[in-house]
Amino acid sequence: MTKTLFVLCLCLAFLCSAALTPSLALTSDNWRPIGTADLDLKVPIVEKDADAEALFWEVRLNDDPQGDLIFNHYVRIKVFTDRGRESQSKIDIAFGKFSGREIKISDIAARTIKPDGSIVELKSEDVFERTIVKTSGLKVKVKSFAMPALEAGCIIEYRWREVRVNQSANYVRLEFQRDIPVHRITYFVKPYPFPGMAMSSITMHGSATTFTKAKEGFYSTTMVNVPAIHEESRMPPEDQVKAWMLLYYTMYEKIDPEKYWFDLGKRVYQNTKSLLKVNDDVRQAAASLTEGAKTDDEKLERLFNFCRTKIKNISDDASGMTADQRNKLKENKSPADTLKRQSGNAADIDLLFAALATAAGYDARIVLAPNRGDLFFDKAIPNSYFLDPSNIAVRIGDQWKFYNPGFNHVPVGMLRWQEEGTQALVTDPKQPAWTNIPLSPPEKSLIKRTARLRLSEDGTLEGDVEINYSGHFAIDKKEESDDDTANQREEALKDEIKVKMSTAELSGIRIENISDSSRPLVHAYHIRIPGYAQRTGKRLFLQPAVFQRGAAPLFSASVRKYSIYFHYPWSESDEVLIDLPPGYSLDNADAPASFGSSEISEYKPAISVTTDGRSIIYKRQFFFGRGGNILFPVTAYAQLKTYFDQLHKQDSHAITLKQSVAAVSSN
Repeated sequence: MTKTLFVLCLCLAFLCSAALTPSLALTSDNWRPIGTADLDLKVPIVEKDADAEALFWEVRLNDDPQGDLIFNHYVRIKVFTDRGRESQSKIDIAFGKFSGREIKISDIAARTIKPDGSIVELKSEDVFERTIVKTSGLKVKVKSFAMPALEAGCIIEYRWREVRVNQSANYVRLEFQRDIPVHRITYFVKPYPFPGMAMSSITMHGSATTFTKAKEGFYSTTMVNVPAIHEESRMPPEDQVKAWMLLYYTMYEKIDPEKYWFDLGKRVYQNTKSLLKVNDDVRQAAASLTEGAKTDDEKLERLFNFCRTKIKNISDDASGMTADQRNKLKENKSPADTLKRQSGNAADIDLLFAALATAAGYDARIVLAPNRGDLFFDKAIPNSYFLDPSNIAVRIGDQWKFYNPGFNHVPVGMLRWQEEGTQALVTDPKQPAWTNIPLSPPEKSLIKRTARLRLSEDGTLEGDVEINYSGHFAIDKKEESDDDTANQREEALKDEIKVKMSTAELSGIRIENISDSSRPLVHAYHIRIPGYAQRTGKRLFLQPAVFQRGAAPLFSASVRKYSIYFHYPWSESDEVLIDLPPGYSLDNADAPASFGSSEISEYKPAISVTTDGRSIIYKRQFFFGRGGNILFPVTAYAQLKTYFDQLHKQDSHAITLKQSVAAVSSN
């Protein structure tokens, strides 16, 4: 589901826009010659320990405002070691929908050049599609192919055509940093001659050459000796740490940041007044919805729930509407249209909420907020590209509260985690103001897990499980699966469990509240895990933290390059009751120790035995990020790693069950 809202008002407010478009794809017979220097290269140049390096990476693009945005990539890589052969043997090129935008991949060609100069071409039938899961947990569709006859000392090169559908009039990011070191990366851009506008750029986290004129109206920029970017657990968003360039058009050479944001806030307010217009129908609806409500929060929640539940959100993937069906719908030109038609896109729904709030006597505004899931916002860079008009602010007393009914899974009182904890610009006709959007506390994003299980004498654990996800956990999981079929959701849940416990068998799966933002997402199932407890003689060794079984340590690397970044504060609550096998009892009563502090994080496990001695009860309470502590410098890595290693160790704690003498005799 697309997150970008109020495109019309931005078009009116923005000073600049950008577009880059097509160039003809290279044919399969025009590979560049391979020089002897490249064939003879034995050691990496950019990073001494690199297993492979890109000798060059070139991208060509033309600017045609009428078409899609089309990139033609050409990369050549030298493989130095067997590890490099392994890492470069399979190439994955991402495609599909990202944040509501579609990317298509075609014209893939590849070949392997052996050290003796012989060449093995990739066959077209060897390119296929698959889904991969990144370190961040994000699922990505890719075009995938294996490089033929690859071995250490080889050179590989491949090309592809990337089409960004309907993106010819947007800002464009040019990536300079990849997952391997690059000797030289060059972009060739042919700008469109917009009257009174010039192509401009902002380089982030790197140093690219100034654009210089090339052949046939192209301009080129290059970055050399670019180190690789490597994924690390809980790292900032890639664009916060890697080298890239924002390409756009502007009519101004120099802009004062403070004045720029001030003027933008006023302009957006003026240009969107008509989108918030209140008529008699809106007033009547607001009066009816808030009748009998006693507090401001109750009134606004009623308006929010009306917009969320009674207005069909055609932006949502789960709406069942195709792109053609959406395009055929009449455009809502005012909140009154949205109210009358009982349907609209995400922007329409947010604007209707703002109009209803205004009609109910509140001061409601459009808010320009950054996306910290993409990049950490810096007000010193004056460009409207880095803000998105994505929420509504309502003044209650002397404070602003924030709402987003247009994003289906966000409950009232929260925003997406990408917008919480940021500085946002509240639009105003005279005095736009920056304000802080608060982070939701750990209690808002809770995983509550309960299990009633039975342990067999052979070590099999079996019983019923229910997991409730609330807050940001629920938002992310619902958004990920809201357009999946019931069978796809069940298979995804099975895969998630089997990653940690490969022998687990799930049945009776129940998944609830996918489309209800006011209630937690529920995963319930019956589980059977053969060999869960280890039997040695008369004893069984049991890990009572069932939900943490098989989980890997959060931080495995001994050193760290990037800051540590948790998306949001969260909490966990586990309660597991395990019926013991007949004749068995707890042999040792030691429990994992509590540690931490209530200021940032705390871990509290407990083990007890029922009064009849037939069952054990394991409870676990954990939270992290209180006080907004979610971003830590690299210097804090050792301390954080020690903390989470201790957590992993305590979660792996095993208790011993001993078979009684009487039970042994009866056997």
